[in-house]
Amino acid sequence: MKNRHFLLTLGLMVAAVLPAGAQQKMIPAQSEIAFTSKQMGVPVEGKFRKFDAQIAFDPKKPEAAKIAFTIDLASASLGAAETEAELAKPDWFNTRQFPQAMFQSSAVKATGPGKFDVSGKLVIKGAGRDVVVPVTLTQAAGTTTASGAFTLKRLDFKIGDGDWKDTAMVANDVQVKFKLALTGVGAP
Repeated sequence: MKNRHFLLTLGLMVAAVLPAGAQQKMIPAQSEIAFTSKQMGVPVEGKFRKFDAQIAFDPKKPEAAKIAFTIDLASASLGAAETEAELAKPDWFNTRQFPQAMFQSSAVKATGPGKFDVSGKLVIKGAGRDVVVPVTLTQAAGTTTASGAFTLKRLDFKIGDGDWKDTAMVANDVQVKFKLALTGVGAP
């Protein structure tokens, strides 16, 4: 009985601190994170099949937002099993030692109607870099879609290390695109 009372009290304290609707939920089946790199000048497209987001965002108070992502690096899909097996190796994602990439926001700034710049730290293979990600919000039928794209330098994160450092073979720039379907986001 004491534990139940303690948990109820704790729950009420958390509810009092967080604004109503502060926590949004991602709809995995309608969300995606994709990437495009170039190998010998030819675009190679892939996506991550497993990722999660923890989002507390009010479009009317973007400065109070908290956004965090985890991406299962072993879930990278390029459509070819042998290439995906190569990505797990130490020169690429090294999924045994670094199973996840992570992003944690540090600031969100409105840049126009339904548009925001999300600043934060992206960590891949233990290497962290500050990034600014432009995000556009659209709403339809109770679902908010956050979409955007940014470019990262793979060598900044030790992706394609060793023999793969030559950017003539695999370009350093990797375009990352995302579309996240969310519930619980208020109107801007």
